[in-house]
Order: sequence, then C-alpha cells, then structure tokens
Amino acid sequence: MSQSRRKFTKEFKEAAARRLELGASLAEVARACEVNANVLHRWKKELRDLGAKAFSGNGKSRADEKRVAELERKVGRQAMELDFLHRCLQHAEEQRKLQALSIRSSSTPSSRRK
Repeated sequence: MSQSRRKFTKEFKEAAARRLELGASLAEVARACEVNANVLHRWKKELRDLGAKAFSGNGKSRADEKRVAELERKVGRQAMELDFLHRCLQHAEEQRKLQALSIRSSSTPSSRRK
C-alpha cells in the first residue's frame, strides 16, 4: 500500500521556518514538526525569497491528516466486522438447513415389509 504525500498548511510552514530564524536547531525543529531537515531548508529559503507570497498552495493541516487516518482505520475495522458477521450468518444458515434436513429425515417413518 502506498503512502499518500503529506501536505502542510502555510501557517505550519511559516511557523517552522520562523523557529529556525529565531535560533532553534534544525534537528530540534525537524523532530518537533516531524519533517525532514531538507524540507525545512526549502521552507526557510522559500519564505526568505518570497516573503508573504511563499507557500501559496493549498496544503492540508496535520489535524486533517490525523482525522483522515483515524476514519480510514475505523472503516477498516468496520469492514472486518462486516466480514465476520457475514461469515457468522452463513454458518448459522448452514446449521439451520442441516437441522431442518435431519428433522425431516428422522420424522419420516420407515417401513419394513418382508
């Protein structure tokens, strides 16, 4: 299964780049933001070069990503539950049919003529 590309909001990128400008270490900010150091360098350069026009794309916030991941996990669990319940229903129907057959065959009187 392939991972989808993460997207960050303009505010997130600006905050990370500003932390670097305020003297925080690259490693510290990278760990805190859960991004690669090279990405931070690119964000810092883009903010320095473009100023207010930097990060004009429409990113996705971390909270949105977490919510999507949570909902995807929930859908997966529900799909597994549905599969399980479907198999249980099939098993119950098979047992009911077998029971009906055994009752029918045992209730038929057998006649022996010789």
